[in-house]
Amino acid sequence: MNSLMQEQGPVLEQTQALRNQLMEILADEDLAYSPGGDNPTLGGLCREMAEVQQSYIISFQTFEQNFDYRIEDPGLETSVAQLSGRFQAMDHELKAALETLSEEDIQKRLIDRGGGFVLPVAVQFHIYREALLIFYAKTSVYLKALGKTLPEQWRTWIA
Repeated sequence: MNSLMQEQGPVLEQTQALRNQLMEILADEDLAYSPGGDNPTLGGLCREMAEVQQSYIISFQTFEQNFDYRIEDPGLETSVAQLSGRFQAMDHELKAALETLSEEDIQKRLIDRGGGFVLPVAVQFHIYREALLIFYAKTSVYLKALGKTLPEQWRTWIA
């Protein structure tokens, strides 16, 4: 196991657990909720996070990142089961990509995010985790508006 996964793997798993908890409290009809204005539906917000996660997976595989990746499956915005399955598959793909990194990759390789924005692998990892936390913060607004009771980990980590 490389040092990144040894040191940061457990906190990544705990952070991803928040999304698993989210999937457990959602119903398909919840995904149609939007607070109005230019805000997406909750399902749209979740699909966007799936696209972001896929861009990070690709970045750990290729050492280049862009956010052009799009998921054309409309079911991701309307089906909790499809969303949950997609996120679980991507979590496994992300773990595999991270575990494949060598110590030299972690210590010396850079990820080119475009526009001259180049970061070490470990920093890219932390930014991905921050993207998850931002997603959870946005989602908590939707959950509160829907009257959902937040799981305990959500109440201590996010709300």
